[in-house]
Amino acid sequence: MKKIKIFSEITVYDEIAELPENIQTLMAQAVAIREMAYAPYSHFRVGAALMLENGIVVTGNNQENAAYPSGMCAERVAIWAAGSQYPDQKILQIAISARSENHLLNQPIPPCGACRQAIAEYEVKQDKDIEIYFMGEVGKIYKSASLHDLLPLVFDSSNL
Repeated sequence: MKKIKIFSEITVYDEIAELPENIQTLMAQAVAIREMAYAPYSHFRVGAALMLENGIVVTGNNQENAAYPSGMCAERVAIWAAGSQYPDQKILQIAISARSENHLLNQPIPPCGACRQAIAEYEVKQDKDIEIYFMGEVGKIYKSASLHDLLPLVFDSSNL
């Protein structure tokens, strides 16, 4: 028997003003689209903005449904819109922002497991890391240089 140690590295920014200028703009788009989320059940709004290699930004927000499992997270709405509209473009960065209508979110909110798997699929497909920036409503912003820092043991097509 042997043990394997797995390490993740996250960069922490204290405020949006510390982010590179292009990421500040991307995060502002995530915050803006977050407010248009359809979240009448959870009252938890999430926005995602993706920067493609051609400079186009694709956004998405969470969309809930009374048949609860039928809803969709912001990250997957955005990533699948990018994949359907710009199938040959690589995703360079994703900015994610979340806000609760019930309390102040002052800590970074990472993508859920299903969204991590969807992001992993696109990282593998494009053979290029995707930078992931995520925050709550206010406070620190976390940056992951690749999905592998959030999901180190990825399941992908090579496992099939």
